[in-house]
Amino acid sequence: MADTHATDPAAARALPPARILRRALSLLLAEPRQAALIIAAGLALAAVPVIEQVLLAKVVDALVARTPAFGVIALWAVVGMAGIIAGVIVAVMADRLAHRRRLAALAAAYERALALPSGYHAERGSGSVVRAILAGTDALFWNGLSLLREQFVALAGLLVMLPVAWSMNPMMASLLIALGSVYVVANLTIARRTHGGQAEVERHHGEVYGRVGDVIGNVTVVQIYGRFASEMQAMRAIMTRLLAAQYPVLTWWGLLTVLTRTAATITVVILYAVGSVLVAREQITVGEIVAFVGFAGLLIGKLDALSGFAVRIAQSLPTLASLFDLLDAREAVAEAPDARPLPRVTGSVRFEQVSFRFPGSEQGVFDLDFEIPAGASFALVGATGAGKSTTLSLLQRLRSPDSGQILIDGIDIASVTLASLREQIAVVFQDAGLFNRSIAENIAVGRPDASADDIERAARLAQAHEFILSKPGGYDFVIGERGASLSGGERQRLAIARAILRDAPLLLLDEATSALDVQTEARIREALEAVRRNRTTLIIAHRLSTVANADRILVVDRGRIIESGRFDELVSRGGVFAEMVAQGGFTEPSVG
Repeated sequence: MADTHATDPAAARALPPARILRRALSLLLAEPRQAALIIAAGLALAAVPVIEQVLLAKVVDALVARTPAFGVIALWAVVGMAGIIAGVIVAVMADRLAHRRRLAALAAAYERALALPSGYHAERGSGSVVRAILAGTDALFWNGLSLLREQFVALAGLLVMLPVAWSMNPMMASLLIALGSVYVVANLTIARRTHGGQAEVERHHGEVYGRVGDVIGNVTVVQIYGRFASEMQAMRAIMTRLLAAQYPVLTWWGLLTVLTRTAATITVVILYAVGSVLVAREQITVGEIVAFVGFAGLLIGKLDALSGFAVRIAQSLPTLASLFDLLDAREAVAEAPDARPLPRVTGSVRFEQVSFRFPGSEQGVFDLDFEIPAGASFALVGATGAGKSTTLSLLQRLRSPDSGQILIDGIDIASVTLASLREQIAVVFQDAGLFNRSIAENIAVGRPDASADDIERAARLAQAHEFILSKPGGYDFVIGERGASLSGGERQRLAIARAILRDAPLLLLDEATSALDVQTEARIREALEAVRRNRTTLIIAHRLSTVANADRILVVDRGRIIESGRFDELVSRGGVFAEMVAQGGFTEPSVG
């Protein structure tokens, strides 16, 4: 099965705004009963101000005519109370729904980010991925909350108000419709003119986040190499480009505010002028003029709210597009629809004519064909980029081969669930891969239910117990981001303890002892020998001490196995491996 790749973010941002909005709305309204109740309460809340203006007109006309208006006033009080109840329902339920949907989207985006291949994160940068998750879900939340609590009520109010106004006086209502038309046309025009610019703004925001994540993650390098001034200069350059893209967008939306305010002022003046003429002709009452002025105030308020919302939506479209790009990105490896759990295996591994080529590259592995008996240890050696780590990633199904198959105990790993496969594999990488958590939590990553005794036993086998007890709090000591408060050897020993605790039938060692000094490596080697016993082990290493005792060594060059045999056999052949040993391609352990 060929490797699949993530959706291009530029393609996602090129999606029509309507499609982005429809998707955001579908996420927001994923709880139909709650949404329906909020919409019903919103409709009632929208009708209340319109009814109040109609009742106000009747009260004013009654006062002008000096007739009692107690019945109208009582009705007004009932309508007002209904509006209060509807407002409470909308406010409380909309808040809760928006919070739930935001967290649901956040969880989905977080889950997707964890499932995506390392290439996706390497291409975009961790800062950009974090921004897509946090800024995208924040945009969904705040816009969704505003839509449910305010904008739907404003829009529904307009739809109720205009027919009522028309029934009272078509001429006056026409002025309101004209004002509304100016708002709509102006917003649509500005939105079209700024859509591309706002996408460019979002791209620069992603660049800022990516740069921040990159620099903060390497802050020690920045300090040691005196990169402070140059990094600040680079960040200022990015921010300058961001502002250069942002200013034209802000200018257009500022122009929109001026246009709509001008139109609103002119409309109110015309309403009074036309109203005075119609009163003189007895074609409208004083109370109705008061009502129309009230309608104008409602219309302006609602259109201002909708206009401001349109600005926020336009500014949020690229952010939402980045979130949807992340949610739509495909995993590097997909489970078969009928995948079944892999039972506990003895650990025999078979590569049958396995090939994988990186897209757009000549690198990969080709025609790998070998078998590792259960409990045996095989070492992969070769130059950087020869395909050693790619072979390990194929065994873990972090990638899928373009052709051939990989069998464990005779079972094609493409036919089993990813979780059940990876449960039976323990890995120690050159980069220990530690979390900013306690030592105990880091060791227990592979077995969260492990007891304290199990964790300590694994640490002792990994020669880590002694240094752990020297830390404040011992096993509860929080090691900092990526284990920053530990030495390289200490980090590696925790990674080995983690693999020991995993107790898996397959063990993968990718430069597992590269960060250790001579004395520590000697102790670790004993621990690894104990761990490797009765486990199938696949080793990548550049130290003689690590590969010398392997049952078989596979020499990989440009993705192909060119030699295979035990250490002494390969040296005696005088081939590529022997040349690597003679030229120092393998090193004895170094002190430090």
